[in-house]
Amino acid sequence: MAKDRKAARRRVRYRVRKQIIGTPKRPRVAVCRSLRHLRMQAIDDSKGSTLAFVSSLDPDVRKKLKGHGGNVKAAEEVGTKMAKILKDKGYKEIVFDRGGFIYHGRVKAAAEAMRKGGLSF
Repeated sequence: MAKDRKAARRRVRYRVRKQIIGTPKRPRVAVCRSLRHLRMQAIDDSKGSTLAFVSSLDPDVRKKLKGHGGNVKAAEEVGTKMAKILKDKGYKEIVFDRGGFIYHGRVKAAAEAMRKGGLSF
């Protein structure tokens, strides 16, 4: 069962990745979700470089969470911090890459927090 789910997510991720491309003006923000944590990184695919990285393991985020990083509150905090970092670097528009995960729960909470932070996608 687990292998089938992983394979299905991998197929969706690659199918979506063919269409979503990060540029210097609109970086791709990729989400990686595990049971305990959420990670996001802004990527410029033309250079193949990471512009920003935020995780629920970051000390600033962990102070606000008081423990568990695998819930909706943690996802909102990670999304807010990512929006702040990208706004400080001068980005207003991004491309959101959900990484094959369904757009609900923690993934949706992180995306909505980035929208509240002033990013558009």
